[in-house]
Amino acid sequence: MNALYIVAIGTVPEAALQWAEEAAAEWFPLPPRRMPPLAIPEGAYDARRRQYQSAEFMKMLAQHAPSDAVRVLGITNVDLAIPMLSFLFGQAQLNGPIAIVSLCRLRQEFYGLPADEELSRERTVKEVLHELGHTFGLTHCSERTCTMSLSTAIELVDAKGSRYCDRCGSHLVQSFALL
Repeated sequence: MNALYIVAIGTVPEAALQWAEEAAAEWFPLPPRRMPPLAIPEGAYDARRRQYQSAEFMKMLAQHAPSDAVRVLGITNVDLAIPMLSFLFGQAQLNGPIAIVSLCRLRQEFYGLPADEELSRERTVKEVLHELGHTFGLTHCSERTCTMSLSTAIELVDAKGSRYCDRCGSHLVQSFALL
């Protein structure tokens, strides 16, 4: 049976994995399953930037994908980047099976503020839905409240909703028919 796998990369709070599973179960027609945790990939750390290169995480997820995986979503606590951007909340293969979400900048503590579990949950769900949306062919949406709107700052994550707009939702339904 085809499934959507969720996997911790490094140390990740159990609650964050559950939030991802619940969001996936609500929106996607694939049963969410948990993979055993994976270690942070060797060679991913960029000491100059003090961040991890997300491409190494994506490669590792592809290598460890179970044979029945239609999608694999990695969740990590480390700060991710790519050479052309200073940081990422997440990354995904457009119309592909692999996505990753970093919790690092979704937590209030990153900004020197007190922890707020409810806000962390909201932000995590938004980014999980956003990255999984990319794997089903959704691009960035111009509707600011759509979960697929581009978020280049935490304020933009907070401003968007945790739902797909009608256009993006319709596209998702069409993508599911191809599974």
